[in-house]
Amino acid sequence: MSDRAVLHVKGRVLVGPDDVRDELWVVDGRTTYERPSGARDIRTIAGWAVPGLVDAHCHVGLDTHGPVDEATSEKQALADRDAGTLLLRDAGSPSDTRWIDGRDDLPKIIRAGRHIARTRRYIRNFAHEIEPGDLVAFVAEEARRGDGWVKLVGDWIDREAGDLTACWPRGEVEAAIAEAHRLGARVTAHCFAEVALRDLVEAGIDCIEHATGLTGDLIPLFAERGVAIVPTLVNIATFPELAAGAETKFPRWSAHMRRLHERRYDTVRDAYDAGVQVFVGTDAGGSLAHGLVADEVGELVKAGIPAVEALSATSWGARAWLGRPGLEEGAPADLVVLDADPRADVRVLAAPRRIVLNGRVVG
Repeated sequence: MSDRAVLHVKGRVLVGPDDVRDELWVVDGRTTYERPSGARDIRTIAGWAVPGLVDAHCHVGLDTHGPVDEATSEKQALADRDAGTLLLRDAGSPSDTRWIDGRDDLPKIIRAGRHIARTRRYIRNFAHEIEPGDLVAFVAEEARRGDGWVKLVGDWIDREAGDLTACWPRGEVEAAIAEAHRLGARVTAHCFAEVALRDLVEAGIDCIEHATGLTGDLIPLFAERGVAIVPTLVNIATFPELAAGAETKFPRWSAHMRRLHERRYDTVRDAYDAGVQVFVGTDAGGSLAHGLVADEVGELVKAGIPAVEALSATSWGARAWLGRPGLEEGAPADLVVLDADPRADVRVLAAPRRIVLNGRVVG
């Protein structure tokens, strides 16, 4: 055994929603349920332990103006870590954040590369802005650069129409998603409105971000095709303010955004009730601060998702969906220790007692 200190977590360890153990040990940065022999330097932490939380939609290396420097990216990652969020799916960033992978004190990141958007149809400086004929090539490029995901912008405001419209023709979307899958990557898309969803799902997309445009006729299709959603409800809360700011110039868009906001909880609950997988994401890094996972879990509960399922959407379930381990034997020891059972009250996620990343207590 290494001379490295051994960590002993005791109390209640939530390996899964129904797999609760009395203790775990951390040896050489790994989780074990066998007491190490000969251990002398043991640190004990008591409480309710869960796998490190997951933010399945955030943006490290991005702010409202575009790419940021490494110092700002570090602050963003630290804000997530200090909230107990130890696994991030970066859903689009123009910055190179690979240097974070060499830091064992920062969260692990699964990258979707840079957003791919239609020309002049997204936030300036965020995305590759291209025309449909180049979509397959850019998807292939980002599939090779990312960590198994590619991010499309599926809809955005069309200034001539004065409202949200789809960004890509069906044929190009089908070819691009097929190419990503051939290269071993999954595809997700930003979608606020209803109009692009059917084409994207029937073309084989794996996930939809925000998904505020889900309607009763589309939800069964999502469930049948196994398409997950990441609602980012803490971001959808900003829709009324956005609508107010554009009321004079784009009244149709503003009214549409208000309708999407008003039905947001019903949309998420109806999708969940139909068997659609729902995961936690905050959309941090654009206009929102990092470290809001506990707030998003609370929003899912407010929408009507049972607390244990909302917890799974940022822990066991989210990690399985992203192909990353939880607290099984031999897994990296990434965990959060809480004061009470989060299955009973998710609000305890907002104040972790201890945060352990790669076997080290970092908070």
